[in-house]
Amino acid sequence: MATLADAQAQIPQRPRDAHKGMFGHVLCIGGGHGMGGALALCAESALRAGAGRVSAATRAEHVAMLLARRPECMVHAVESPTGIAELIDSADVIAIGPGLGRDAWAESLLEAALSSGRPLVIDADALTLVASAQRRPLPTGSVITPHPGEAARLLGISTDEVQADRFGSAQALAERYRCVAVLKGHGTLVAANGERTRVVEGGNPGMASAGMGDTLTGIVAALRAQHHDALAAAWVGAVLHAAAGDAVAERQGEHGLLASDLIAALPSVFPRRMAG
Repeated sequence: MATLADAQAQIPQRPRDAHKGMFGHVLCIGGGHGMGGALALCAESALRAGAGRVSAATRAEHVAMLLARRPECMVHAVESPTGIAELIDSADVIAIGPGLGRDAWAESLLEAALSSGRPLVIDADALTLVASAQRRPLPTGSVITPHPGEAARLLGISTDEVQADRFGSAQALAERYRCVAVLKGHGTLVAANGERTRVVEGGNPGMASAGMGDTLTGIVAALRAQHHDALAAAWVGAVLHAAAGDAVAERQGEHGLLASDLIAALPSVFPRRMAG
């Protein structure tokens, strides 16, 4: 069982002379037509999880909303792969999938991310696109974060089969896609080739609401950008995500728990250490 104490022990103390360049640049890609909220949740989570810089690449229609919601994020209108090349070059980690959609625009941006060589955190529509076609291998050090239905598509089996053998399914995802796999759900599992599968402690039924997966994507990407390896970023991020959800539930109850509430609670579950 991976506990909050275990996760907090993995977060290093920041030095007094810290600057944003020390904590990585996350590029969040997504937000197709009518789906900008998912990308906003991902980008804000990455900021709250300590990334030094966060950029968002999305449809032009979402730029104003994203800047109004979180001005600390650098937001870029991208309507074709050529418009994202410079952003990819400047990123340490790419989070792709929240609100991405499955149209030609989405396909082209996913292909640009896959060919970049940057480590990816892949969620939501990007997972469906990965499952739907034979694609190039995922870049080294990537993380996938499927729920059981997405895991079923990635493995070519039914959701019931995934749920009947969650440990086997998580390991199969890690082996097939040569990545770290986070199989979400009650008792989230984190699997990697040659490593013991970790069971995430925490979480509650109130977290069964829209946007929770988008927040996890941002958290894992932020930790990956802060020099955690893929496995550590995945399990530590999943534990912190669950702990933040539990902190909100303890304060206000499970009913009506929103992804935005979880994001606001994130700083409270990181270790509170002052640099000397």
